[in-house]
Amino acid sequence: MTQDAVHSLTDEALVEAIVKTNDTLLFEVLYDRYESMVYNKCYGFANGIDEAKDLTQDVFLRVFVKLASFKGKSKFSTWLYAFTYNHCVNYVTRNTAKKFEKKSVSSEIVDIENIGEDIDSTVEFESMRVEQLKKVMELISPDEKMILLLKYQDNLSIKDISDALDIGESAVKMRLKRAKEKLVQKYSNYTKDGKSI
Repeated sequence: MTQDAVHSLTDEALVEAIVKTNDTLLFEVLYDRYESMVYNKCYGFANGIDEAKDLTQDVFLRVFVKLASFKGKSKFSTWLYAFTYNHCVNYVTRNTAKKFEKKSVSSEIVDIENIGEDIDSTVEFESMRVEQLKKVMELISPDEKMILLLKYQDNLSIKDISDALDIGESAVKMRLKRAKEKLVQKYSNYTKDGKSI
């Protein structure tokens, strides 16, 4: 297969070829397509650039080993988002003794209005300052952060998240609702206290 032919393969066809052949050169094509996306997601959970790079390498090593478990129920990119977040959540959970001083959730990453929609709350999300949102996002659990990022950073549908995490759609809705409520509560406390976190 020529380089051009390889590069024109869909993600799913590429995955199928890699699983059949264990060809690391084919995997490099997949790596090139998604390295910056995975890095950006890891960076949101990491304490700096070096740790984000290490996490990114870990994710791709594990993806290579686990590629056969991709069943095509969702798009490969959706599966990879969930795989990356799960790895980061597990990493953060394992390293809870480590106090992460810096996390990165920027205004581009979380659509404030979207998170605010359909929550019965007096909090005006539209006026939530990005700096405050960054800090508040770090006060919720890694699992809660993951599901909010899947929905509002990656704009995945409930069905996509359900397929990627292999849980029912009603479970996804419940987790999202709880995570949003937690975020609202933490934000309310933050603004009431009016102090830096």
